[in-house]
Amino acid sequence: EKLSAASGYSDVTDSKSIGPLAVGRLTKCSHAFHLLCLLAMYCNGNKDGSLQCPSCKTIYGEKTGTQPQGKMEVLRFQMSLPGHEDCGTILIVYNIPHGIQGPEHPNPGKPFTARGFPRQCYLPDNAQGRKVLELLKVAWKRRLIFTVGTSSTTGETDTVVWNEIHHKTEMDRNVT
Repeated sequence: EKLSAASGYSDVTDSKSIGPLAVGRLTKCSHAFHLLCLLAMYCNGNKDGSLQCPSCKTIYGEKTGTQPQGKMEVLRFQMSLPGHEDCGTILIVYNIPHGIQGPEHPNPGKPFTARGFPRQCYLPDNAQGRKVLELLKVAWKRRLIFTVGTSSTTGETDTVVWNEIHHKTEMDRNVT
């Protein structure tokens, strides 16, 4: 990973104090970048103070999202999920009401819809499912599970959509 070309961000800061070939390494993953590229990634990235390595997706700092306010409820019942007949099921119910977009959303001050809520999701009630549940609780608190955007299924804009954390949303097998 030898960086031999100039950064391309030499106009971001005074290139006398940070040369265009100055290199820095990220501490967790050790990927190398021009210091000016790191500065540009930080300044143009999330406004929450976190940075994500573009090579391996390692997160530095605490990532937070733009999920609207709502409620996450957890219930348990005895019926099992396909492939997990040896345990019960954890039911997660997400409920987000319609509202007004905040400054962190695409169109601040404009209304957003929340179609399909409450949304129900399922995990097996075993050690692995309980571990995933704890991680989902952290993701909920950090506002990462949903966001306001454009629905990829309906094309509707300014609506609450999933934010890349996949969930099982049906009790049965989904063979399609």
